[in-house]
Amino acid sequence: MRFDFLGAGLLLAVVLSAGPASAYDAYDPHNCNGIEWTGTRTLVASKVIAKPRVNFIKSPYDDDFKAGSCPADTEACRKNSYLVTGDVVLTGRIRETFTCVSYQSPKAKRQAWTTGWLPNAALEPVKPMPAPKLADWLGTWSHPGGDIEIKRDGDKLSIEGEMVVPTAHDAHTGEIAARVTPGIDTIAFIDDGSAPFEQDGGGCRVRMQRVGPWLMVEDNDGCGGAGVTFSGLYRRQK
Repeated sequence: MRFDFLGAGLLLAVVLSAGPASAYDAYDPHNCNGIEWTGTRTLVASKVIAKPRVNFIKSPYDDDFKAGSCPADTEACRKNSYLVTGDVVLTGRIRETFTCVSYQSPKAKRQAWTTGWLPNAALEPVKPMPAPKLADWLGTWSHPGGDIEIKRDGDKLSIEGEMVVPTAHDAHTGEIAARVTPGIDTIAFIDDGSAPFEQDGGGCRVRMQRVGPWLMVEDNDGCGGAGVTFSGLYRRQK
């Protein structure tokens, strides 16, 4: 399997070196920059159903800004990187027949996200667990770069997590620590969990769902240093 890993910092460096800053529009709806946080809608995970594999589709800024006709179902817009049947991605915006996705290999030792367009027909949403019991949340959950531990604390849950993102010279870190009451099918909290999630303000906003065997986490990128996110699919340690 081949993957085209491109972190946010590297992407920015490529964009800036490829041409004048004015040539790049981060808000261009043709560009796929991965998943986007929203406080009003839960994240969706999807499974690749294409057989035996599906290639990522380019955005206009790819190929030194020469992919202006992309995304499109053409050979010129098809990347070399691909996913195979059964891979699970986090899904973002939909543009016509394509969905913007973020993929993280569960076997990686550190966070290394691949972002790009995939055909809508190649994806099938994975339904979250409809009504998790308290025990369904418990455990130590692992993701490349960090862990989240969830324990029972009376009728609530105690959540502690740490994420480490190495850089060229050091590392950026993030932490979450909260005491929360889970909702019907979602855990959602701000900072330490003492304020309602719907309340405005708060630096670190986190939402969790149980999806298949995973704990799916999303945050607003406000829970740590630059480039640190807890978003991803976590597996429970045995």
